Amino acid sequence: MGKRERVYICECWGRDGLQNIAKIIPTAEKTELINKMAHAGYARIETTSFSNPKQLPQFADAEDVLRRIERVPGVCYKATTINERALDRAIAAKNAGYGPTEVTFMISVSERHNIFNTKLNHAEHWAQFERMAEKAHANDLKIIATLGTVYGCPLDGDVPPEQVWRMTEKYLTLAPEYIVLGDTTGAGNPLTVKEMFGELIARRPHIKYVAHFHDTRGTGVANVMAAFASGVRYFDCSLGGIGGQPAGYGHVYHQGFSGNVCSEDVICMFDEMGVDTGISQEDAVALGLRAEEIIGAPQRSNVLRCGPVSHAPKPEYE
Repeated sequence: MGKRERVYICECWGRDGLQNIAKIIPTAEKTELINKMAHAGYARIETTSFSNPKQLPQFADAEDVLRRIERVPGVCYKATTINERALDRAIAAKNAGYGPTEVTFMISVSERHNIFNTKLNHAEHWAQFERMAEKAHANDLKIIATLGTVYGCPLDGDVPPEQVWRMTEKYLTLAPEYIVLGDTTGAGNPLTVKEMFGELIARRPHIKYVAHFHDTRGTGVANVMAAFASGVRYFDCSLGGIGGQPAGYGHVYHQGFSGNVCSEDVICMFDEMGVDTGISQEDAVALGLRAEEIIGAPQRSNVLRCGPVSHAPKPEYE
């Protein structure tokens, strides 16, 4: 391929991944793996969520995680702030010297799903975002603007693409660093992904779009490739393909596999294609194996079961 193309993967294991795990992972093991991710070459790492610990006990240690991780130069550490109170906690942590560098704002394109998740309709949520954006910028926090249910809603079915475009434009008024298109329950397919990103990039070619897929129906890696072919260079993934609807929180609307696209599989695929992720296949596998040890069960990684592609001859078969 000549000069290697570059893609950037945000590792979501520490937040979107763990929110679906009922077992409470010790803070020391969370920080251990986050530190290993940073040294392996991840440029962006989703570390925790400032959600209400009564609703999401997995993240009751949000401040402790951020306080204890080693800060590697050049690495951005992201935390989810679903409302103003969560953002205030992120700002307090930053002012104390251990806060995140990026904060995620999240809204579902489907208003019904948004009300289910946040108890806010769209108008109420956008009003809150305006207040939050002012605070975030005043405290030098980068905003990661995330749209959920982009390719379909588990409650309302199909989502009009025009609504995604309108909400993307609205997000731009908040001056985000990235806009994330989230496939909340794995409803997307390579064709709809290509059409969505093709239209968005044609309209706003200089925006940093992030593709965030869930692999519910086995189309996750194919969707990553469709986004890449459309010009996307930023992707969210999770070690072991874990993640999705928070464990034990509300009515279960996500059936089957809920997790993100598996980091190990995506990293190894890109590397075999000659595309640089900044992370070696060996490090991706080591991280995936350690993540499985921490959770205490095998996860949904193809590469961990078979290993990376071998390009050397096998003497024992000669």
